[in-house]
Amino acid sequence: MKYKVLIEASGSLTSTYLIKSIKEAGALAVGSDIVECAAQYLADEFIIFPLISNPELWEIMEKEILERKINVVIPSFDETLLDWAKKKDYFFEKGIHVILSDKASIEICQDKWKTFQFFKQIGIPTPETSTENKYPLIKPRLGRGGKGILIDCKDENVPMDDMISQEYVKGQEYTIDVFCDIHSKPVYIIPRKRLQVKEGKSISGITAMHSGIIEFVKKICNNLPFIGPINMQCFVENNGEIKFIEINPRIAGGMSLGFAASENWVSLIFKNSIEKKQIEPKPIKYDLKMFRYYDEVFVQ
Repeated sequence: MKYKVLIEASGSLTSTYLIKSIKEAGALAVGSDIVECAAQYLADEFIIFPLISNPELWEIMEKEILERKINVVIPSFDETLLDWAKKKDYFFEKGIHVILSDKASIEICQDKWKTFQFFKQIGIPTPETSTENKYPLIKPRLGRGGKGILIDCKDENVPMDDMISQEYVKGQEYTIDVFCDIHSKPVYIIPRKRLQVKEGKSISGITAMHSGIIEFVKKICNNLPFIGPINMQCFVENNGEIKFIEINPRIAGGMSLGFAASENWVSLIFKNSIEKKQIEPKPIKYDLKMFRYYDEVFVQ
């Protein structure tokens, strides 16, 4: 079976690795975005979709997916994750595999207040959080990157509708790349230090063995089912205490380092998530560094 894979928001500066990984796995890459971008010339095919606010978006997406005979979707755009999760069964009946965790897991992970409550419930260390203006870090309950975040805001009248306040945590930031199999068991758990971050995306990092982080990730996965690639974020404070911040239930921009430290996770998606074959994990390459750089595509 020849796989044809749709990826979202492929105009992102960190999406190139995913297009390469799809091709290296022997499949066809179909990029998409709301405007023309470099991915249009790097992918095998490219689709320009309307804005998420367009009421016809899903009708247009389904039409394109069916007409282009796309049979795998790897969602990566936060704003569409919940809708993809709701439509997984619908698309599966049409022969299309949406590689994403179920709706209940997405809802917990995308709402930072629900994530905090989940962490507390199962005993995962996390910064103290409130729906009131109580702590120095204020951010949207639903959001990504650094958008809408206020630090040490002195205005006590900041509206807290759909916002949380959170204890400020300092220390070494880690992102953990995780691949979960069809039984929601983590096959790979790869912590990596985020050495340089630009616009919320890792532009340099290094894989790092950290048994404490790995054990907490196992506990999270035992209590909340995931499918395929996800990532988590935490801080290790100067006193060694670990504080988990969030879970991103999707493939991520900096996950190329996790791929390089293990194997091509797109191939794992085909083998395990679709073909239901067992995975034999490879040894993880720790202390592997990644540096990102800009590149260009010229067209006329």
